[in-house]
Amino acid sequence: MTDQNTNTNGNYYDAFEVSPVPAPGPDAVPPEPFHGIYGMPAFVTVPTTDLAASLDFWTRGLGFFELFSVPGTLVHLRRWAFQDVLLVAADAAPAEAPAMSVSFACVLGQIDGIVDACRAVRPDSVSADSPRDTPWNTRDVEVITPEKARVVLTAAKPYDPASQEARNLAEIGITGPTTHPDENEEHARH
Repeated sequence: MTDQNTNTNGNYYDAFEVSPVPAPGPDAVPPEPFHGIYGMPAFVTVPTTDLAASLDFWTRGLGFFELFSVPGTLVHLRRWAFQDVLLVAADAAPAEAPAMSVSFACVLGQIDGIVDACRAVRPDSVSADSPRDTPWNTRDVEVITPEKARVVLTAAKPYDPASQEARNLAEIGITGPTTHPDENEEHARH
């Protein structure tokens, strides 16, 4: 039997060591915005016909900051480490938001503020059913940006072993920290 932080080759890894996302809880504090330069393992590119309006919404509404820009062409935005967005100038924008979305982690204490900030900048930007709790133990806010990007800000809720969410997770083989962590071993291999 291997530890859930050891892969099948016996190499130890702790994915939380590289993640800026804090452990869920009522006192979870979001990390500071990350201003360092790194090779981006992934990023989102969002075409926009109005860089200034997009920059305003993403910064004042969604809490990103401008890392750098190429005037009239590109704005590199970031929140936490590994939450990078490139706004790029485009001649046209889609008329409707796509079904596909991009999600960014946040903490529970940020959810209401994000909803309020997005509505202050663009009143119709937050979906009518937001924020909503998910069966996988998160609280999500869905936002449609001025460029018609579908953005979900998602916060893990504290784990309650007696909750329906814990039962949902257990049904697929994921057990919580207060139950039997060794039972997650098989799930961690896949």
